[in-house]
Amino acid sequence: MRAPPAPFRILGREAIRTALPLAACIDLMRDTMMVVSNGGARLPLRTVMPLPGEAGAFALMPGFLEDPAALGAKLLCLMPGNAARGLSSHTGVVLLFNSATGQLQALLDAAEITALRTPAATAAASRVLARPDAGDLALLGTGEQAFAHLAALSLVHPLRSVRLWGRDPEKARSFAARAQVSIAAPITVCGSVEAAVDGADLICTATASAEPILRGRWIGAGTHVNLVGASVQSAAEIDGEGVRQARYFVDYRPSALAQAGELARAVQAGEVGWDHIAAEIGEVHLGRHPGRADGDDITLYKSLGIAAQDLAACTAVLAVAEAENLGLLAEL
Repeated sequence: MRAPPAPFRILGREAIRTALPLAACIDLMRDTMMVVSNGGARLPLRTVMPLPGEAGAFALMPGFLEDPAALGAKLLCLMPGNAARGLSSHTGVVLLFNSATGQLQALLDAAEITALRTPAATAAASRVLARPDAGDLALLGTGEQAFAHLAALSLVHPLRSVRLWGRDPEKARSFAARAQVSIAAPITVCGSVEAAVDGADLICTATASAEPILRGRWIGAGTHVNLVGASVQSAAEIDGEGVRQARYFVDYRPSALAQAGELARAVQAGEVGWDHIAAEIGEVHLGRHPGRADGDDITLYKSLGIAAQDLAACTAVLAVAEAENLGLLAEL
């Protein structure tokens, strides 16, 4: 006997922003990564299907999370050419299912969820890995994730200055003007990556570069680096020296071993072994790993993004949406 149709909620950008503020998402991502490192998630590796030519890629990220109980998948189109069209480079949906019955509970805007959970997870990691007094940020990239990461990092670090670099100087100047409205620290556009990281004690890379833009020899003692842009093994934002000299932390060890391009290149070059991973960030949040050993350590957090982050964010959004009747109700 076929069950009667169950309503599900459709939640777009505004509903997601209303339901889950960035500051709350930072703590949520901390808690989520603790669950992951406690073995409370099932996370198959991301499947990425390249599209013909240079159109982009289609990605599938399924997963199950124990606490809060969540089952679902993100279906995402990665379209680099969308920026020229005035569209997001990330577009798709997250499907959230009832983990007991399998019925569809919600369909959410994947671009907005990704733009929220990724910088929140980075900020949570940066908060425990950077020096407490870190505040001079080098931000490499001028896209959506760079903008979101600046907002998130400003919530966990007392920023004194922001040095911004982008391949297109005009885009960098426009980015700085928009960001300066909400960021108290002065934002300076730099002509090179080396100039941007000179004197920085925080570095965040959020680029689409396939080849390293950041060199280890430019990074000063005590700096914390967040690598965000490269999410496939064929791409890398930092060179092997940068990997070798850093205490290297990851969001999820199986993903990093399979898809962290910077680590793979360093291993292939004989600069480090696969055991160079110091810990998952959840292990640091849990207190099982100390993270930074002293003030001179260079620490590095490699963000690949995992389905557990999407599921936790979507579950939190859905709870508020149901309480406040946000979004639209539909039936299959």
